[in-house]
Amino acid sequence: MNFFRGVMGGQAAGPQPSGAETIQKLCDRVASSTLLEDRRDAVRALKSLSKKYRMEVGTQAMDHLINILQTDRSDSEILGYALDTLYNLICNDEEEEQDETAQKQADDLGAQFTEMFIQDPEHVTLLLTLLEDFDFHVRWPGVKLLTALLKNQGVQLQGIILVSPMGVSRLMDLLADSREVIRNDGLLLLQQLTKSNAAIQKIVAFENAFERLLDIITEEGSSDGGIVVEDCLLLLLNLLKNNSSNQNFFKEGSYIQRMKPWFEVGDDNSGWSAQKVTNLHLMLQLVRVMVSPVNSPGATASCQRSMYQCGLLQQLCTILMATGVPADILTETINTVSEVIRGSQINQDYFASVNAPSNPPRPAIVVLLMSMVNERQPFVLRCAVLYCFQCFLYKNQKGQGEIVATLLPSTIDANSISAGQLLCGGLFSADSLSNWCAAVALAHALQDNLTQKEQLLRVQLATSLGKPPVSLLQQCTNILSQGSKVQTRVGLLMLLCTWINNCPIAVTHFLHNQENVPFLTAQISENLGEDERLVQGLCALLLGICIYYNDNSLENYTKEKLKQLIEKRIGKENFVEKLGFITKHELYSRAAQKPQPVFPSPEQMLFDHEFTKLVKELEGVITKAVHKSSEEEKKEEEVKKTLEQHDNIVTQYKELIREQDAQIQELKEQVSTMSAQNEQMQTSLTQQLSQIQQHKDQYNILKLKLGKDNHSQSNSQGDGSQMNGLQMEEVTQLRAELEELRMQHTLLQTQLGDKDTLINSLRSEPSKTAEGSAAESDNSELLKELEALRSQVQSQSAEINQMRTEREELLRRAEAASSEAAPCSDSSLDAQKMAELESRLAAQTNETERLKAEAKSLSQSRLELEQQLASATSTVAILQTEKAKLQTEVQESKKEQDDLLMLLADQDQKIHSLKQKLKDLGETVDDEDDLDTRDQTDDDYEEDEDED
Repeated sequence: MNFFRGVMGGQAAGPQPSGAETIQKLCDRVASSTLLEDRRDAVRALKSLSKKYRMEVGTQAMDHLINILQTDRSDSEILGYALDTLYNLICNDEEEEQDETAQKQADDLGAQFTEMFIQDPEHVTLLLTLLEDFDFHVRWPGVKLLTALLKNQGVQLQGIILVSPMGVSRLMDLLADSREVIRNDGLLLLQQLTKSNAAIQKIVAFENAFERLLDIITEEGSSDGGIVVEDCLLLLLNLLKNNSSNQNFFKEGSYIQRMKPWFEVGDDNSGWSAQKVTNLHLMLQLVRVMVSPVNSPGATASCQRSMYQCGLLQQLCTILMATGVPADILTETINTVSEVIRGSQINQDYFASVNAPSNPPRPAIVVLLMSMVNERQPFVLRCAVLYCFQCFLYKNQKGQGEIVATLLPSTIDANSISAGQLLCGGLFSADSLSNWCAAVALAHALQDNLTQKEQLLRVQLATSLGKPPVSLLQQCTNILSQGSKVQTRVGLLMLLCTWINNCPIAVTHFLHNQENVPFLTAQISENLGEDERLVQGLCALLLGICIYYNDNSLENYTKEKLKQLIEKRIGKENFVEKLGFITKHELYSRAAQKPQPVFPSPEQMLFDHEFTKLVKELEGVITKAVHKSSEEEKKEEEVKKTLEQHDNIVTQYKELIREQDAQIQELKEQVSTMSAQNEQMQTSLTQQLSQIQQHKDQYNILKLKLGKDNHSQSNSQGDGSQMNGLQMEEVTQLRAELEELRMQHTLLQTQLGDKDTLINSLRSEPSKTAEGSAAESDNSELLKELEALRSQVQSQSAEINQMRTEREELLRRAEAASSEAAPCSDSSLDAQKMAELESRLAAQTNETERLKAEAKSLSQSRLELEQQLASATSTVAILQTEKAKLQTEVQESKKEQDDLLMLLADQDQKIHSLKQKLKDLGETVDDEDDLDTRDQTDDDYEEDEDED
């Protein structure tokens, strides 16, 4: 331990060892000591020496420290010392007293040690594993060490963490740590981890990062929070910027709605802290990332719609019109509102309706334009207002019409300041920057809008008292010819090029002034300085547009004459060279990159983004138009006419196809509707059939119950009527017989319904058509089957009639027997019972008559069917499947007939038994064969016998 005391600052006797020797001894002790306390003290000593002797400790102790992390994981204290030592070796903290050379050497040293550490990817995996330890002395140094490694070798370390199992998930757990220092350092770690790596950004986002970060921002006080809110916003920017997948996930997770409370500012906006300004600036940047013009149009439009629906746009407009807002926040808010409304019609309409809180209220657009044309306003603010105006008019023909309308004579209001008046005032002011901004803003009001280009030709300006008014087009060319500043002339030339582009009427108005063409040719042909080359190129572009969109309505300035003028005064090659000066300018490519006008200084504000697209579109066609001869132009016109004719034909066919598609779609809808109706009908039919079956079952049950009740009633009355017991027993049997006959009638009625169904199916068959010689043979077979069915029905009808006759005879005899054998004392009771039987017999008779009527109607329907079959014999075609179906139905009918015969046999048996009982009672009953021939004789005989 004396050795450690000497190292840690104690005074020892003898010469003092050097730093390298001390470090070597400490490394030996770490490697060879068996006691944990000795290794811990040695690592603590290395930590104290790691800053002063960074090179020596790093070169000698790096491997020993990594070995400690692997072997002594059970002791959190030695792990913490080892991690702190590694952090001191790798971290490149800037010291104030160090000069640039020393700082550069320190950075190089940290990069070298980082390279040594990550040479084996297992070291990084080991470090990620240690982060799972909840001990503060292990977790916090581990987070700091991993952050330092990412700062020095970010790309390599990102690749290692990406392939490490659960690597990113372990780091995301740091955000849930209850100790703020670890959570805050975890935010810094994730910032370094997510830089320029889309794969890790996606993993972090899907690990619920958005939810956790927004919760932290809310807990810390949103825009009023401290540095932690700033770190969370920086991490959100890393996750969302240029990552369409995460942007879509952010929008679909309804996180845009949670951004609205960030921008709720009070009435008192004085005394904003620097941290609040920074936080709000980052929040505005986060909104702009979601609606950036570089995103896909569909995703941008969806986010813009969500921001309007949740009230975020309204909140931004409130900040825009508030007082006391710092200038940089106001500028960034204007840029944010610009991109939220860019290309979104509903957002643009809302912005047009926003009024500033002034007396009287003025539209926000007017207030912003007043700032743009005011030369005392900051340059960045004026650029932001111009960008806002451009975004308001982007793909907004309604807004373009409203701006141009404020310039027309019929809509000018002398008592109020309009947007058109401000633009004209800026266009002709003494400030060149105001001239340029107003010209570009007015050009955006005409962008891709032929109607407004023609309307703007009506604008008249009063230049001075006593002089007639001049058109706006003429005034622009007058100022252009007066030789003003380059910035002013560039702005006016861009306005004129946009105005007359694709507008032959405006070209005619421009050429109608006899001074314009000579001025342009003079500007192009002169050899001016470097600053004037851009003006020459724009003059060449303007003259080229006059050639390309010339309708030859002016004799002096037809296409051919203008080309001859160029060839004589300028030269075609020289003209094309001057035209190329535009795209070769150094500021042209910068303006073409993004729509927002961002310039380092006002002098470099020369090109507009939309104008660069116009130049790219027109440069090639103007060059071809200048070099073309009159014959080529005629041929090209003929080709254009032919193409137009073909286009008209194609358009007609497209319209026809469109109509047919509409009809097909309508028919499909009808088919789907009818299919649905058919399904509903099938369902209702099935339900009705099931209900009918249920009713039948209930009816049968009730009939059985009725029979039992009758039986019980007959038994209960047996004791009271012993004198006529034999007669009552016979009456009961007759009642049972009646019930059986009713059941048989029901069965017969059911079979008659089945036959009706079969006949109806046979009627429907002739309506089907088929080809071939088999039709007639199938038809004859059907006719035979129909005849067989008819004969079966007739035989069944005969059997039914015979059974009815027998039943009536039996009932008549039973009545006669009961009337003779009944005592006088019971005559009233028997009369009542007999009356009941007579009523039942009357009902049964009515039912029999109804069955006869039905049989008659069936016979008539059969006659009609025969006539229909005779008339349709030549055209009938029966499919094989239908034939099989009919055969199956015939077999079923035969089975039903067999069942009916069985029932008839049972009925015969019962009748026979009843006859036998009547014989036992002393009644004479004839056989069935004699009934038909001896009905009248038997009746007379029975009457005589009854009298005896």
